[in-house]
Amino acid sequence: MYFILSKVLLFLLFPLLWVFALVIAGLVTKNKKRKKRLFISSVVLLFLLSNSFLFNEFATLWGYQPYSGNEKYSCAIVLGGFSSADKNGNGYFNESADRFIQGVRLLETGRVKRILITGGNGNLIAGNYREGTWTKEQLKDLNIPDSSILIESNSRNTIENADFSKRILLANHVQPPYLLVTSDFHMRRSMMIFKKHGLDVVAYPCNYMAGHGDISIASFLIPDANALDGWSIYLKEIVGYVVDYWK
Repeated sequence: MYFILSKVLLFLLFPLLWVFALVIAGLVTKNKKRKKRLFISSVVLLFLLSNSFLFNEFATLWGYQPYSGNEKYSCAIVLGGFSSADKNGNGYFNESADRFIQGVRLLETGRVKRILITGGNGNLIAGNYREGTWTKEQLKDLNIPDSSILIESNSRNTIENADFSKRILLANHVQPPYLLVTSDFHMRRSMMIFKKHGLDVVAYPCNYMAGHGDISIASFLIPDANALDGWSIYLKEIVGYVVDYWK
């Protein structure tokens, strides 16, 4: 029930919907003062949400610094979400593919002995596609031995990522600490969830979405569609963090 409800409520976290709601309310109301306030509010909100400077500043505060250690670890836990399925159920790498790339890089450079790929199908209406299963085939194509691969392909969200990963690590006697590999915007919530499940993890953020751009006049004044899209992702993380913290 929690999984279904969370998916439905995500629809309300798209910032552009808030702007549209204000515009529609302004069109519907007959009160001229209220109409004016609603239209002005919609313009101001759209400007703030599409401001790349504000977005980058928040992303910097929310995110993690790149990992700079030299230690070696028994395993890198790579969170799914780096692949998607087309209409025929065939997998492909999406915009979060850096999670996969960094996991393989850690393994190939000897920084970790194993990688655990955790991810099933997080869609509300799940088909036959399972990210973990598909990823194993990609790893085999790269000639990575089975002895270096652990796969978890049943989880639907980050809470289940942590829960099911813990079971696999214990069953295979893989000793902590572990590197946790996921997108920077997702790392804060992931670290909290994995630690709540008793896993000793070290953050290895990647796939930096923002927080490293140059400050310019354009970033202050010119609306940026990427910032607007980025806020929907970060709002999901903020709400998810609060809910999962108290869950």
